[in-house]
Amino acid sequence: MTQDAKFEDGREAPLNLGALDAEDLAVIAALTQDAVFPASEMRWDRRQARFALLINRVRWEDRGKDRHAPERVQSVLMFSNVQAVASQAVTKGDPDLVLSLLALRFDMTDDPSGTVTLTLAGDGAIRLTVEALDVTLKDVTRPYAAPSRKLPTHPD
Repeated sequence: MTQDAKFEDGREAPLNLGALDAEDLAVIAALTQDAVFPASEMRWDRRQARFALLINRVRWEDRGKDRHAPERVQSVLMFSNVQAVASQAVTKGDPDLVLSLLALRFDMTDDPSGTVTLTLAGDGAIRLTVEALDVTLKDVTRPYAAPSRKLPTHPD
């Protein structure tokens, strides 16, 4: 008699996800909550209309976290069709500034155009004006044990 394979029997693969609407973006937002990144790892390529971040995200999807310490993984979070970038309470050019991503939100202004707001800890925010929503989240390293060995928490 044979048994069906279980999720635990499979190998976890790096994420490579895309978002073309607000519902898709909600999935990426959940996976990038509490990601940290140095301010120096933000890039806006005006000619290519792309804004990208190299983030260290918590592996919220890790089903094995009860067997080992919480993990993080470096990922590229890229936004295409970006027409403008604005920020609040973000010191540009400070190589020692580490930012923490709390939330992503898309607000449509004139279908399919809108704004993507990246809410940061400490009242910071980045606003991207996009011609159309097109976001990619791609893991680019192997997972590593979170230095704190804990999952982030938020006060009620």
